[in-house]
Amino acid sequence: MDEEKEKKVVFVWDMDETLILLKSLITGTYTKAFNGSKDVEKGIEIGKTWENQILRICDDYFFYEQIEGCNKPFVDSTREYDDGLDLTDYDFANDAFVGAAFDDDANKKKLAYRHRIIAHKYKKGLRSLFGEKMIKSWDNLYEVTDDFTDKWLSSAKACVAQCAGDSGAENINVIVTSGSLIPSLVKCLLFRLDDLISYDNVYSSWEVGKYQCFSLIKERFDGPNVQFCAIGDGWEECEAAENMQWPFVQIDPVPVSTSHRFPGLNLETLGHYIGVVYGGDSDDEDE
Repeated sequence: MDEEKEKKVVFVWDMDETLILLKSLITGTYTKAFNGSKDVEKGIEIGKTWENQILRICDDYFFYEQIEGCNKPFVDSTREYDDGLDLTDYDFANDAFVGAAFDDDANKKKLAYRHRIIAHKYKKGLRSLFGEKMIKSWDNLYEVTDDFTDKWLSSAKACVAQCAGDSGAENINVIVTSGSLIPSLVKCLLFRLDDLISYDNVYSSWEVGKYQCFSLIKERFDGPNVQFCAIGDGWEECEAAENMQWPFVQIDPVPVSTSHRFPGLNLETLGHYIGVVYGGDSDDEDE
């Protein structure tokens, strides 16, 4: 019984069209699936507003213009090149950083400095960077989006919170996104996921693929009482999960689907998938 209680589950989430809806709003595929009951143009406008905000924050506060061509699978992948220099008065605009043009150690060190600042800003949150007026405008956009998507955003966040707070174990939530790393971190901040998912638990498969990211996560967290569960909408994470022999929970944003969606998916349902692969029931039936 004690051994059961010590089990830890690492939930590996896709981001776009799983925890958040963005691309399907921009393209109109989400709203068109409702056959006229949702305003397609409004959905596109909401999606493009998010896209503009994400890119602006990336460029202005997270060095994205400088490091767009240097996408790494996770922030701490450059840590070995960081010599711990005090960056308080460091001039990032004039340090001769050349992005992806050169892959020498000097350039890697400058990238590592930027990653350190990015991690620090993520940990501090948006309120440390922006005033109340800007925060309020994003809060309003979040509420409008949540209402338009029938509470997709808030229910997805609630599910992640439920997974993190399951009794008897310190479960872990990880994101593996096919998008670039820096915009994905900014999405976590804007879509209110940063209090549940730390910067070092956000992975980008842009360069290396989902399977490689899943392998890195397994190597990092694996142990005798650790189980893994992948959740997403795409074929790549499905295939990667199958190769890892992890349970995979399929998400589909369209209203009529045999797959799961938000609101709806919860820890109990995820527990059934985990139980099928690992045996038994991951839920604590005595509670």
